[in-house]
Amino acid sequence: MSAARRVATERATRLAVKSSPYHAAVNPCDAQDIPGPSTTRRQIRVKRDVEHDEPEDLADRLPAAAIKKRAKTKTTQARTSVTIAETKSRSPRKSKVIPQSLAVPHPAPERWKEAYDAIKEMRSRIPAPVDTMGCDQAQWKEQDPKNSRFATLISLMLSSQTKDEVTDAAVAKLRTAVGGSLSVDAVIAADEATISEAISKVGFWRRKTQYIKQAAQRLSDDFDSDVPKTVDELCSLPGVGPKMAFLALQVAWKLNLGIGVDVHVHRITNRLGWHQRPTKNPEETRLNLQSWLPKELHGAINHMLVGFGQVSRLPCYGWVS
Repeated sequence: MSAARRVATERATRLAVKSSPYHAAVNPCDAQDIPGPSTTRRQIRVKRDVEHDEPEDLADRLPAAAIKKRAKTKTTQARTSVTIAETKSRSPRKSKVIPQSLAVPHPAPERWKEAYDAIKEMRSRIPAPVDTMGCDQAQWKEQDPKNSRFATLISLMLSSQTKDEVTDAAVAKLRTAVGGSLSVDAVIAADEATISEAISKVGFWRRKTQYIKQAAQRLSDDFDSDVPKTVDELCSLPGVGPKMAFLALQVAWKLNLGIGVDVHVHRITNRLGWHQRPTKNPEETRLNLQSWLPKELHGAINHMLVGFGQVSRLPCYGWVS
């Protein structure tokens, strides 16, 4: 029993009545400790020390089958502990396969080409931020082809929930912070504080700092410090989703394997009535569009509709006339 508990059990408490200085009808009571055994019954829990080590003669008293079972259990527990430790030490890898088509193609909406051409004509006259500060602009500041592709990927990773103007400035600041060139080795060598300070203006910058570091390490370990050339491999990188993967392939490798659908493409195509039923998320929108939109337009529709949304959309998602 501890000294504090021993003292508590040797004391009793009584109430002392005194008159109130504020009202004669009020008699407050003070609790005073008096010596002597406690009158309060308490349930005392005795903590017993359990020895985990088995007595030496236990093996003599157990049958052979029980001893074998105990040894097997301990071996399994040891293997489980090692597996858990190894899993925690590795960076998480997504293994989900990205669907490429619908089981039943979505029908082409009526008069979609008229709407497409009208938006394209308007975009040719009105510049948008994506035209000069989009993800395709980051590659031109690099000399090495691998660095150009990596800069494109970094720009896409930073662009989530962030305006193009902020993303473009963050990419430039990060390039300067890591030594003047965005390379896999430079990002791996930089500490998280340096990266965080450079990208602190983008949305979710703390999480993106971790994603960038983990993705750079994965590229170094598994892809020869270069950007992968398949959607599934790109989506296995931390912080990279289907939209980023398809756009990275289009910009970095000139591969037209699908449509990059962001919030602009998702909302505008629904407002245009290009889906029989309104789609619930960008992935559903992408699969619908890929099933009927001519493939030669897959690479252009994201850039066109993103710019259209940037110059035509009001905060309440109305349209500028």
